[in-house]
Amino acid sequence: MTGGPLAGIRIIEVAHVLAGPFSSMILGDLGADVVKVEPPGGDMARNITKQFTGPYNDYFASLNRNKRSVILDLNTQAGQAELAALAATASGLVTNLRPATIRRFGLTYQDLKPHNDRLVCLALTGFGLDGPYADKPAYDYIVQALTGVMTLTGDPGTSPTKAGYSAVDNSTGMMGAIGLLAKIIEGKGGQVDVSLFDTMLSQLNYLASGYLNHGILPRRTTDSAHPYMVPAQVFETSDGFLMLFVSTDKFWRKFCDVVDWSERADDPAFATINARAENRDTVIAAIGELISTDTTAHWVGLLGDEGIVVSGIETLDKALDGDMAATREMIAVIPTPDGVLRVVGNPIKMSDHPPHYAPPPLLGEHTEEILGTSTTATAK
Repeated sequence: MTGGPLAGIRIIEVAHVLAGPFSSMILGDLGADVVKVEPPGGDMARNITKQFTGPYNDYFASLNRNKRSVILDLNTQAGQAELAALAATASGLVTNLRPATIRRFGLTYQDLKPHNDRLVCLALTGFGLDGPYADKPAYDYIVQALTGVMTLTGDPGTSPTKAGYSAVDNSTGMMGAIGLLAKIIEGKGGQVDVSLFDTMLSQLNYLASGYLNHGILPRRTTDSAHPYMVPAQVFETSDGFLMLFVSTDKFWRKFCDVVDWSERADDPAFATINARAENRDTVIAAIGELISTDTTAHWVGLLGDEGIVVSGIETLDKALDGDMAATREMIAVIPTPDGVLRVVGNPIKMSDHPPHYAPPPLLGEHTEEILGTSTTATAK
């Protein structure tokens, strides 16, 4: 690796597919030496789609750059011995296997403490490393279903709807990276337990608070409307759709000024955030009728020029190929012998450490290199 704030820190990854690999990739992007421990058959993500650039699968490449790969069979004594040697050189270990498998492979702090008492072990699981639900199988979809997220998503009257991407796995990976780094900074070894279920519940924050304190159950709203702020939702224009978000009374008055609605700026049914929420249907109907009279580009220009939060609704290709992604340098181009890999880059920008992106490792590419030197490295 080429430096970064985590240079000198070794992270062992014993993980597959998404949450674990995403968590350790964040650390690798920031300079950590991430050693990806794979079984002889490799991480299943290596072949999860049909799209390859040479040996690099699109899915795997999006989650495993800036890592080195070793093959270890943790079902064997030899594999366990090599794991122990690696643990002695590492600052952290990341796994997202099932709790029973984590214990069978000896991937907890209690298992590895004899080899390195400063090692921090992160377990990303569905429902926690311990407890009555620990070994209940879990995937992103299942946790979205169990935490109420699917009943909050989509229009009223439709079937429960999941988020359009792996919101649970990605969020849990980020939470795990934070927890792992906190313990490493503390300077003490230990176990970090982060579950998909807990992570998703924590992200329901103000919606959960409304129920916990006042028994208010959130409901689905038409056109992706915010539960409290009005107008803050999708509107149909003459040629497409518009996302409009008016968060304060100050911006409501500005909106009224721009669209020449002086009479509604002070109308008791429209003037305050609480009034607009109480009269949601009336407010939305009036704005919807207005917005439908012109194009998305017209409203984005007119309202956006006045500082009102507004945008068109882009497709994924437009977002990735657009000027915003380009100016933020969010599309990483990684050269390989078989052509370039294009992946979404790390969102963390640091003035003194420009991002560096190495290609994902081939299966076992660094086994000899790392296992031959693992006992001489120094844990930080």
